[in-house]
Amino acid sequence: MTSSSFSRRLVGLLLVFSLVAASCGDSDEAGDDPTTTAAAAETTEAPADEPAETTEAPADEPDEAVQIAYLSASSANTWLLESRKAMEEVAAANNIKVVEFDAQFDPALQQTQFQDAISSGQYAGIVLVSLAGSGSIPDIEDALAAGIEVVILNQVVGDDLTTVDPQVEGMAAAVFEPPQPRGERLGEVTLAACEGIDPCNVVYFYGIRGIPLDEAVRAGWDATVAGSTVNVVAEAEGQYLGPDVGLSAMQDILVSTSDINVVVGADQSMQGVELALDDTDLTDVRIIGFGGSSFALEAIAEGRWWGGIFGAPFTEGRLAMDAMVAALDGTDSGGVDPAQSVPNRGLMLPDNIGDFTAEWDG
Repeated sequence: MTSSSFSRRLVGLLLVFSLVAASCGDSDEAGDDPTTTAAAAETTEAPADEPAETTEAPADEPDEAVQIAYLSASSANTWLLESRKAMEEVAAANNIKVVEFDAQFDPALQQTQFQDAISSGQYAGIVLVSLAGSGSIPDIEDALAAGIEVVILNQVVGDDLTTVDPQVEGMAAAVFEPPQPRGERLGEVTLAACEGIDPCNVVYFYGIRGIPLDEAVRAGWDATVAGSTVNVVAEAEGQYLGPDVGLSAMQDILVSTSDINVVVGADQSMQGVELALDDTDLTDVRIIGFGGSSFALEAIAEGRWWGGIFGAPFTEGRLAMDAMVAALDGTDSGGVDPAQSVPNRGLMLPDNIGDFTAEWDG
């Protein structure tokens, strides 16, 4: 990706809180004249042989919902759709309205949306799936200066790609699996798939080449497979948008490259890769998925894919909105890594696939 195309993919995310309180009546009317007071008492006193009438107090008006801006990387992304569902569940239970901004994987559009959310004055908080990494920091600082709570979801914002800890002072929380360690785990699965194969020719699929998450995953993967028999023979970009892009990209690779042992990439891309390979006589290619979708778990269980890395998008979304609720109540949650509680550190292998339960379809 060129610097100019990357800069066009920079975005922003944001929300503002609005709460309307009702007040009632004037207590100074017609209360100073004793005659008036006595008359009022006579008219309100019920006869002894009739039950006194009672008047129910009107029910309190419900508080107006707090609005939170959700700056999504893409509303079409199936992973983030599950995160959105979880956020909506938590929001509904806490009188919060989530307003989604769809960046369509365009960082520049996201930045514009971020600034629009801040300037609107409508949002008490922002949940951000950053497409710009450290490039989102100025917008986050603007939001914090405006009194808006900020929670990061799914992506690193900062220079340290190994930690989930928030890297912007004042930010309420960051919820994601750090991408570089995730790439290292992906490398471990790749090495297991390549065992006994020398050289082990690998096709590597980025999600979106150049964004911080993908570059960090690749850095972790490279560090793990360095010095092994792994030999990258082709690279592609799947864009996290379903099988069609992966299918087309793999078909292009197969025109010039047929000596392939392993293909690695996001689950959506690997669905397309499987379709492309089905149209060839290559029957021994080992597919490794990145995401842990229901499609991937079924494919691994059936032996169609070799393995993968588990992901928990619904859990991520729930934890992110939990952190936002806490932030609105004055408590910061800090770094929250959902991968810490999954089986086998998220490494899905043929002999342990039954230990995992998918949180998204793929």
